[in-house]
Amino acid sequence: MKIKFANLISTWFGCGWSPFAPGTAGSAAAVAIAIVLHRYAGLAPWHFLVLAALLSPLAIWAAGVTAAAYKIKDPGFVVVDEVLGQWITLAGAATLNWKTYLVAFTLFRLFDIWKPPPVRQLEALPGGLGINADDMMAGVYGALVLLLLGRLLQS
Repeated sequence: MKIKFANLISTWFGCGWSPFAPGTAGSAAAVAIAIVLHRYAGLAPWHFLVLAALLSPLAIWAAGVTAAAYKIKDPGFVVVDEVLGQWITLAGAATLNWKTYLVAFTLFRLFDIWKPPPVRQLEALPGGLGINADDMMAGVYGALVLLLLGRLLQS
């Protein structure tokens, strides 16, 4: 039961089982959820930082349990880390619209793939913490760029 629940969360309700680019599928799911929450629940960009913070303990636990169960350090099908990172990136938006969703998605995927320091180094942390921390840092970089772009375009 514990492993099934951990797999459900770590694969973000099955997005991680996508046969093509599961990380991208996880990021896309995070953006889709953000669009719905913004449109129908009125969530502002900063709310996604709060959601990521609230989800992070569960994500770290689930990723760690799943990695241990499959005996893989950082399974590609664990994508809850992409959800956290994507939501952190969205928190940097001045406003939420189709342009910022697209830019946030692109920025997060870029930083997640590129892994500039210290993103790559954070992968070395143990268990679920290492699985999630690198994507959360990639999300911070994405949020900072999105914040800067928003400020530059407002001036």
